[in-house]
Amino acid sequence: MTKQLKTKEEIRQNAKEENVRFLRLMFTDIMGAVKNVEVPISQLDKVLDNKMMFDGSSIEGFVRIEESDMYLYPDLSTWMIFPWESSHGKVARLICDIYLPNNTPFPGDPRGNLKRVLQEMEQLGFSTFNLGPEPEFFLFKLDALQEPTDELNDKGGYFDFAPTDLGENCRRDIVLELEGLGFEVEASHHEVAPGQHEIDFKYANVIEACDNIQTFKLVVRTIARKHGLHATFMPKPLFGIAGSGMHCNMSLFKGGSNAFYDAEGELQLSQTAYHFLGGLLKHALGYTAICNPTVNSYKRLVPGYEAPVYVAWSGQNRSPLIRVPESRGVSTRLELRSVDPSANPYLALAVLLKAGLDGIKNELTPPSVVDRNIYIMSEEERKDANIGDLPPTLHEALKELKKDEVIAEALGKHIFDNFVEAKSLEWAAYRQTVSQWEKDQYLELY
Repeated sequence: MTKQLKTKEEIRQNAKEENVRFLRLMFTDIMGAVKNVEVPISQLDKVLDNKMMFDGSSIEGFVRIEESDMYLYPDLSTWMIFPWESSHGKVARLICDIYLPNNTPFPGDPRGNLKRVLQEMEQLGFSTFNLGPEPEFFLFKLDALQEPTDELNDKGGYFDFAPTDLGENCRRDIVLELEGLGFEVEASHHEVAPGQHEIDFKYANVIEACDNIQTFKLVVRTIARKHGLHATFMPKPLFGIAGSGMHCNMSLFKGGSNAFYDAEGELQLSQTAYHFLGGLLKHALGYTAICNPTVNSYKRLVPGYEAPVYVAWSGQNRSPLIRVPESRGVSTRLELRSVDPSANPYLALAVLLKAGLDGIKNELTPPSVVDRNIYIMSEEERKDANIGDLPPTLHEALKELKKDEVIAEALGKHIFDNFVEAKSLEWAAYRQTVSQWEKDQYLELY
């Protein structure tokens, strides 16, 4: 994604030339929801001087009402003018970090927390942590009242095209909108399940990539509405078909060199890559609650639908948790396949980076590569190969999170405590709900 405007004066000039009338100050809460404070363009100078305040007590997981005043510090590199113009003029956005009244970073800000973990990376001699995400989503029809239904808009499959793929025009408009905003879209196609789609955009440094994910979700939902459709990033919206993932392709750089690449190494991977891989595998159970944060996430993480269930790695097949794609040189990377698009990207990448850095610091060695299809292996064969299972429910994932001190430290006490509390309440509410499946199974039988 190309970024050009950086100075305050350039932003002021661009806002004037493009008739920007409103400004969205965007940030992300602990649960991953994009929030914004919208102000008229007359407040631009106040915004650029880091003097815009908001009430943090109204945001879930932020602060108590008696300590509510917080500041929005805009990242000037995120200046963007949205292409959809109204009769009131154009709307621009700036993504913000959250600061306390004493001008220190707010520990409950997911974006700021990721920057904290990046400082640890830099202390180890690395300059950049790159992320290439692969977010998937479903398109559902809207009813007469413009409310989402559970009726898919097509019956297409993997790489299908019109007339089977009826979401093609919507997907093309999304791509054009993204390109207009500066995204470098690399691929766009129908996914495995009916109504399911994937749009891949070029990798970037992890902060920019996470910003892009949040912007991507906003664009997808906005354009889908214009086509009379509802776009959802819910991991498993329907029974019996594949769920939506967000594979994360990760690499560490030192200057312009990919630290994961070694032309002489086994599989042309460096020791750094193997240690990072070892860390990802060691902490896989601990970070699952962050990368798969909803009750629904675990309806996707089941055998039979290509989603990873087992803690293993491979350079060839796609059944393990982590895959090493074929590309080498500057494109050498590790692909984690468990993450789903309901995850807060800033939190997910903070824990993944922390896990990998723990592997580097402690020179962890990953277990042997698994090049067989794990889905067809027996439980005894998996046990002999030391292949463990991911947590089967959010409840089990939270228990693993609480046991992993490295992952807890990656979140910091404020985010960790609020995340665990919110997700424990979510699990309790789900556990007490009587589902339609239970009624169908037991109402007449008993």
